[in-house]
Amino acid sequence: MDLDAFVATNQSTWLRLDQLTRGRVSDGATADELIDLYQEVATHLSMVRSQAPDAALVAYLSALLSRARARAAGTRAHGWRLVTEFVGRRLPAALYQSARWWFTTMVVSYVLATIAGWWLLQHPVVEQTMMSPREIDQLVSNDFAEYYKQAAASHFAAKVWTNNVWVSALCLSLGVFGAPVIYILTQNMANVAVIGSIMIRHDRGDLFFGLILPHGLLELTAVFVAAGYGLKLFWSWVAPGPRTRVQAVASVGRGMGAILIGLVGMLAVSGVIEGFVTPSDLPTWARIGIGITVEVLFLAYVFLLGRRATQEGFTGDVDASYLEDVAGTAA
Repeated sequence: MDLDAFVATNQSTWLRLDQLTRGRVSDGATADELIDLYQEVATHLSMVRSQAPDAALVAYLSALLSRARARAAGTRAHGWRLVTEFVGRRLPAALYQSARWWFTTMVVSYVLATIAGWWLLQHPVVEQTMMSPREIDQLVSNDFAEYYKQAAASHFAAKVWTNNVWVSALCLSLGVFGAPVIYILTQNMANVAVIGSIMIRHDRGDLFFGLILPHGLLELTAVFVAAGYGLKLFWSWVAPGPRTRVQAVASVGRGMGAILIGLVGMLAVSGVIEGFVTPSDLPTWARIGIGITVEVLFLAYVFLLGRRATQEGFTGDVDASYLEDVAGTAA
């Protein structure tokens, strides 16, 4: 193939297709022209690849066809419709379908933290090996409560949100290795057990639960979701089932995007509660009631909306149509 002659012959076709991809398809005739030119240029690309694979020309024609395909097919969903579908279907479906991992993680973690806290209460000498009497008195009398008032509410909420997003991201990103997730969870729940046992031993259990529960229920649930999904990713290559390990890990990994976006939202809500509700002058029952209400709403979101979305065929994975596009391009 004489590449220069081929370009000279077909360049006007390419320019016309480029013009159509940048303009508005206003009528049926224009839409038909766009499709006809798309098919023609696709043939040109195939010829170039097989007979004169010039990298620059292949890249240009591929990009042109990509724009034309998007213009011909239209966007998959309009902006707000896409957001609504994600929030109302895809995210709850992803959370619901991974619930046996993160819900089990949550239950086991709470049980172990309770056992650890009870054991610490029965063995007060252990407390003295962790902190000096002065440090314990400082924690009980001042530090625990003042922690939630150390900065302006908005700044504190942002700080807490950033920290918890980081912890959750670690659980997801390191989940494929398994052990790091267990370590992060153990450290997290051990801290809760130690501080809780100290506060309860010194008759400040009401303060402990009054400050932890408003934001902590949703916050810890977010960490459990991240940890559970991380462990699901780990198990996908340990026991991939009928799929290859690469296919199993890829499928779970693609669903991680939806989970991560959901976690950002969950932790934003818990951060706002921790910054504005936890240190507020509301009665303890009101603050705890807000925390329980938010947690119940999240669980209803997952197990009601998520179950319905799953029955409608939504998953945490990428749409099959997207996978087909990728496979077709690769082919």
